[in-house]
Amino acid sequence: MPQSLSKVYTHIIISTKHRKNLIDDKIESDLYNYIGGICKDLECNPVQIGGYKNHVHILCLLSRKITQMKLLQEIKQGSSKWIKTMDDRYANFYWQDGYGIFSVSPKGVNSVIDYIQNQHEHHHNMSFKDEYRKFLVKYGVDFDERYVWD
Repeated sequence: MPQSLSKVYTHIIISTKHRKNLIDDKIESDLYNYIGGICKDLECNPVQIGGYKNHVHILCLLSRKITQMKLLQEIKQGSSKWIKTMDDRYANFYWQDGYGIFSVSPKGVNSVIDYIQNQHEHHHNMSFKDEYRKFLVKYGVDFDERYVWD
């Protein structure tokens, strides 16, 4: 084929180190916008970004020019450096070393958007750990609980 075409939706989940509740109302919206800017710069167009106090969900189109690992490195590194400049209370902001990235069918995009938009309500009844375990089970990811959390 003379042209390379791609449309791969990914649902990314990242957590703050030790799941500390560092994403507060003061920084939340700006953080999501900043992460969206990183995605755009890497040609991984963001569809929906949201989360709760200790984690972020990112639904984006994965560029054919970048690896998953590079995308996550840029998101985590760039946003962590940025948030530390916003206020002294974020001086010890770090992301957990690992991450989750899952494929999303084009038919499932709207349900993932809704899911991300409703994170605040969703987490009144479920912890991040329980939510993340559900994703691992849903996608059939083998995992050892000892190595999922830091």
